[in-house]
Amino acid sequence: MTAVREAPQKPANAVRRSLLEDNRQVARAIEMIELGARLQMLQAETELPYERLLRLYKEVAGRSPSKGQLPFSTDWFVAWQPNIHASLFHNLYGYLLKTSPLDDVEAIVKAYRLYAAEIESLGVEPLLSITRAWRLVRFVDAGLLGATQCSRCGGRFVTHPHEIERNYVCGLCAPPARAGKGRRSGAIH
Repeated sequence: MTAVREAPQKPANAVRRSLLEDNRQVARAIEMIELGARLQMLQAETELPYERLLRLYKEVAGRSPSKGQLPFSTDWFVAWQPNIHASLFHNLYGYLLKTSPLDDVEAIVKAYRLYAAEIESLGVEPLLSITRAWRLVRFVDAGLLGATQCSRCGGRFVTHPHEIERNYVCGLCAPPARAGKGRRSGAIH
């Protein structure tokens, strides 16, 4: 009597993706890697397994991904120069979400490309990486950061969630006393 072998069964929770969806996920990951995204962002925003993302990262970037945890502090986004960059990105992101049928990640990627192009046209080094931009969106979604309108210029700037809105003045209208004194590369004047 010969034993009949049964085909191995997939776990009940295994989801079978189509080849088109798989290719869409790979294309999304490649685009984020090309913009400098960290592996943690790729893991959160794609459905690809870690090992595949790691191989893809090495192939696209030509190196292993950076190690270590992502910064968690919201304070970076409200410091003078980073706030200007973060606010520019966040306004672009919000506009894209309101005016186009993009999903969240597509809006982040497109807003980051617009931010980088604008900063480059000014001859300034970008302070905001794609991963920081992604973290900014997550912080705003979680209520850890918000946007407040400047009482002088009317622009919307990234702030802590309970900023006093009536008298808020942005860092462009009232730069810190030593702003621009160092003439560092990357300063917006």
